[in-house]
Formats: sequence, structure tokens, C-alpha cells
Amino acid sequence: MSKVKAWISAARLRTLPLSVSGIIVGSALGFKQLLIENSDNQIVADFYQTSIFWLAIATTLGLQILSNFANDYGDGVKGTDNADRVGPQRALQSGTISKNQMFIGIVITSLITLIFAIALIYVSFGRENFLYSAFFFVLGVIAIVAAIKYTVGQSAYGYKGLGDVFVFVFFGLVSVVGCYFLFTKHLNGLIFLPGITIGLLSTAVLNLNNMRDHKNDENVGKNTLVVKLGIDKAKRYHLTIIIVAMLAMIIFLTVTYEKPIQALFLIAFIPLLIHFKTVYKNREAELLDPELKKVALTTFLLSILFSIGQIL
Repeated sequence: MSKVKAWISAARLRTLPLSVSGIIVGSALGFKQLLIENSDNQIVADFYQTSIFWLAIATTLGLQILSNFANDYGDGVKGTDNADRVGPQRALQSGTISKNQMFIGIVITSLITLIFAIALIYVSFGRENFLYSAFFFVLGVIAIVAAIKYTVGQSAYGYKGLGDVFVFVFFGLVSVVGCYFLFTKHLNGLIFLPGITIGLLSTAVLNLNNMRDHKNDENVGKNTLVVKLGIDKAKRYHLTIIIVAMLAMIIFLTVTYEKPIQALFLIAFIPLLIHFKTVYKNREAELLDPELKKVALTTFLLSILFSIGQIL
């Protein structure tokens, strides 16, 4: 494997569509509200939306890639990524990228992500609303630290079964609700429902990853939630969070319904139901690997269809 391919592999491109799903949903809801509040000046609203949207996308992609690099580094250093692991070989594990090189990659990605976050905050709040700016800056720093500490260091929380919490909070609630706030400068309790949906579906992808790797994780002392629960309970947990994710979005649709196109996202429930059946019947961990991509892309599809239904 060449260096370039190794870095691309370490970035785990298949995780990127999932990571921006919350931004797409939050932006659609925020943009819709912005157009309502600025009905006489749609051109300004369009420009405002574009700036916030793309900077939020860039920040989130940076955070996801940072998390992937840190995961590669942490698991590689601890020996978690070994010959017994199910799934694609990692960059550090292959030896193509050294420990020091990956560490430098983590530092550079952290700085780039922080720069994007600062630019996003400035575009959203300008020189005013200092408290909002300070809050989102601290939130951005916490997100960066959390992305690194998932598997890096002796106190890595991913080794204590807390990875699900990080994914749900940052790629669900913070992504959707936070992005909505960047547009509107206020909160709406209903926005938490789509945030819960994206957060739980993102958590489902992590849970699939952990179910696939549970035997090796248990052997090396990586106590993910799956290892703590056991595979049978982890499977029930997985199916439960998917059901709750779908219910949260249906409740949002019911409460905010105005026109049929808003129900367009229900199409994405079809592959989720098929996935539901696949996981329920699964008996071999390695067969879960293709399901990661399916759920990630389905979540991305749901975010696109939901956004179309909101804006049109």
C-alpha cells in the first residue's frame, strides 16, 4: 500500500457521508426558518446559508477525519488492530504509516478543524454575540479533544464503553441542533427530534463496527458497549436504537406536517427495515461489515430526502 492510499484509507472515506448528515438536516431546518424570518430578502438568506453550510460541512469532515486518524493511532499503539481483527487493515497496523507520522497527521488535522470552526463561528456571529461565540468555540475544542481521546491515551473512553455517547451527542444533537442555532440564533425543542434520529443512526454504525470486532476487542481489553453487553444484548440494543430513531422522525413529521413532500424521507426507512432483518438473523460477525456502509449511506439518504422535504 502506497503512502497516499494509506492516508486515504486512514481517513475512512465511507464514514464521511454519515458525518455530514446532521449538518444537512440542521442546515435545512435552519435555512427554512431563516427564509421565513427574511421573506423580503431571499438573496441575502441564500448567501448566509451557503457560508454557514459549507463551513459547517468542512468543520464536521475535519472532526470525522480527525476521529478516524486518532482511532487508527490509538488502536494501533495499543495493539487492538492486529491479525485477529475483522475488517479492513488499518494504516498503522500495515506499517505504511508510522506512529510519529500518524501523530503529526492528528495534530495538523486538529489545527485545520479548529480553523474551520473559528471561521464558522465568525461567519455566524461576527464580532457580536460574544457569549455565543465563546460557547461554540469551547464546544469545538471539546469536540476535537473528544475525537482524539476516543482511543488515544490511558483514559481512552472508547475502551470504557462510552463511544456511543460521543457519537450520539456530537454527530447527532450538536450537529443538528447546533447547526440550526448557527442559522437562527435561537432554539426550537422540536429540532431535537431529528437530532435524536441522526445521533442514533450514527450510533448504530458504531455499534455495528463494535459487534463486528467484539471478539478481538474482548481479547485485547477494549471494553466497548458490545463487549460489556454481550453480542445478544448488543443486537437488541442495536435494533432498539434504530426503532427509536425512526419513531423520533415520524413524531417530528406528525407535529410539523404541512405538505406531502415532507414525508419523502420515509423512503429511507425501507433499507433500514431490511437491515433490521439482516442484523436480527445474523450469526457471523464478519458478515456485519457490509452493513456499516449500508446504514451510513441510508442515514445520508435520509438527511437528503428530509432536507428536500423541508425546503421545497
